[in-house]
Amino acid sequence: MENSAKTQTEIGAAVDAVLADYRLGRAVDQMDVFNQPDREAVVDIVVKLQHILFPGYYRDKVYRSFNDDNRIAVLIEDVIYNMRKQIAIAFRHSDDYRGASDDTLECGARRITLEFFKRIPDIRALVNTDLQAMFDGDPAASSYEEIILSYPGLMATTINRIAHELYLLRVPLIPRIMTEYAHSATGIDIHPGATIGRYFMIDHGTGIVVGETTLIGEHVKIYQGVTIGALSTRGGQSLRGVKRHPTIEDNVTIYAGASILGGETIIGHDSVIGSNAFITSSIAPGTRVSIKNQELQLSGSSSGRSEAGQDESWCYII
Repeated sequence: MENSAKTQTEIGAAVDAVLADYRLGRAVDQMDVFNQPDREAVVDIVVKLQHILFPGYYRDKVYRSFNDDNRIAVLIEDVIYNMRKQIAIAFRHSDDYRGASDDTLECGARRITLEFFKRIPDIRALVNTDLQAMFDGDPAASSYEEIILSYPGLMATTINRIAHELYLLRVPLIPRIMTEYAHSATGIDIHPGATIGRYFMIDHGTGIVVGETTLIGEHVKIYQGVTIGALSTRGGQSLRGVKRHPTIEDNVTIYAGASILGGETIIGHDSVIGSNAFITSSIAPGTRVSIKNQELQLSGSSSGRSEAGQDESWCYII
């Protein structure tokens, strides 16, 4: 009994210490769980939006209907209702709605949600071009169905197309939650602020990073491990709103492991950037950039010879 009482006292002291730590007024001390969007609810919205964008490819676990129009209509109404709720909460973190009443937040959220759904046909049109680019550009793709159901590149770009529209509508928090969900699921990190043109293709995809102020043209193809990033972020918040990331013009291919950095860097149209290239200045249109391979030293072979690798690393793509 004495040991039990001592244990209870020690546990109580530990609880009091943690609760006291919550009263220091820091960002991590916020305890109102209803003051920010529900991440799980946002992820559920993303999953259901994928069903809406590709109505014949995902099976509904809840809705049952023999009429496809009715099935999708119920799903759309579900997403509208839940998205409106999450956007109203997110608006509490917006300068545009600072100090606004709950009615004002709700009204703004309803307006933005309906505006977003008006853009669904445009999002689907863009996603269809991405699907076509991936099919045309990947000889390993046997069908559109295979790409839709299994390719991480299409999943990441699709979610980014969704999040980008909400970003343009000045919705706080939710677009980034959406793209970070895609990041965790695919290993592809595309900021919702990035502007991406039609027929965008990601092949393999793991380790790709695309920064907020990136501008990407049409018919651009990038491989795993590519970084399209900022040259320096030492300025921190003072760089907010400044173009920090490159511009990639039309018909550019960027092979695995390349890094392209800086807001003033422009990769001219019809260029090819080879694997592992590190670029911090602009490249003229129609340029091929390659890294000369290190010499390969082969020991223990029957010939006893060492052979040099080829000069153009852009040839070495899985």
